[in-house]
Amino acid sequence: MRFSDEAWQQNAALREAIHRLPFNTGLAAGGLSRERFRFYITQDAIYLGQYARVLALAAAKAPEIATLQAFANSALGAVAVEQALHGRYLQEFGVDPAAVLAAEPAPDCLAYTSFLIATAHQEPWEVLVAALLPCFWIYWDVAQAISRDAAPENPYRAWIDTYADPHFGEAVGRVIGVADAAAATTTPRIRQGMLGAFRRSTQYEWLFWDGAYHRRGWPALG
Repeated sequence: MRFSDEAWQQNAALREAIHRLPFNTGLAAGGLSRERFRFYITQDAIYLGQYARVLALAAAKAPEIATLQAFANSALGAVAVEQALHGRYLQEFGVDPAAVLAAEPAPDCLAYTSFLIATAHQEPWEVLVAALLPCFWIYWDVAQAISRDAAPENPYRAWIDTYADPHFGEAVGRVIGVADAAAATTTPRIRQGMLGAFRRSTQYEWLFWDGAYHRRGWPALG
């Protein structure tokens, strides 16, 4: 079985839970509050800055030049699309980009990015690729589902259309291909590590959206 098929099947229940999150059902209905979406887009901008750095580390660690180029071009191209989307919504919601740079990462954002950075520095390249994959694939999966159910006049249509776009899907497919090729030539131990990293990142995807819905921040104890 291909790595991607195995990882996808192992996390079927978790993926369904992500689809049912109030944040994502609110996106589909168009009724998600502006405050919740503003919290999300600010945290996602912080996340993306760290994610892009981890992608660069993954490209640098690739075993050969062809893989480096394919992975870097696909991954960083998708990030550029996301950054353009962030720019649009930050402007629409009146959020100063300088305020985003000064913003503090929420607990879920910090935990997710810290996991990816630690994986980049401490784990084999194959495990890092697996950890990076859910950010692409889960978004594509969620957007595909939302696009089928979205309200006609949806204030979040640009978000939905960006991640449901076939071009984004093609980029996701190429990253899946890199992960499958990496898993096909590695050891059973590293493949298990890949499956574990994929699941952990998928769990963090759930936490990130749940945290955005509840605007989960740090405890103020003094």
